[in-house]
Amino acid sequence: MNSLYRTQVSAVGGRSGTVRSDDGVLDLPLAMPKELGGKGGATNPEQLFAAGYAACFGNAVIHVTRTRIDKVRDGDVEVVGQVGLNPNGENGFALSVTLEVSISGVDQGAAEEIVRAAHAVCPYSNAIKGNIDVHFVVNAR
Repeated sequence: MNSLYRTQVSAVGGRSGTVRSDDGVLDLPLAMPKELGGKGGATNPEQLFAAGYAACFGNAVIHVTRTRIDKVRDGDVEVVGQVGLNPNGENGFALSVTLEVSISGVDQGAAEEIVRAAHAVCPYSNAIKGNIDVHFVVNAR
C-alpha cells in the first residue's frame, strides 16, 4: 500500500517508560495513571490515543464539509476524546471511546450528518471499526 504519510515512534519501558518519534518532535515520559495504581505525573497510552483520535476526527469533520454548502473552518470544530480502559472478561483489556463533537455554524441535523460522514472517512474510526464501540455526543453551536 502506498502511504500518504508514515511515521515511527519507539516506546521503551512500557507504561512507565518513554515514547519518542524518529524526528524527535514527540519525546515524552510515560507513567501508569494513579487510578491504576501508578504514580501519575506523565501521559499514558490512553491519553495519547484520545488526543490522536480527537485531532484526526476533527480533521475528518473539516474534510467532509469541503464539498458541502455549510463548510466549517478549523476553529469551528472541537472534539473531546474520552478513552476508557476496561476489563474484557478474559483476563485482558479493551478500550471504549466517546467523542464529543461540537460544530459551530450548522444546525443539529447537519452536525449529526457531518459526524456520520466523518466517522466513515476518519482513519482512526476505520482502524477500530468492529473492535471498539465509539459513542458520539454531537452539539451544534
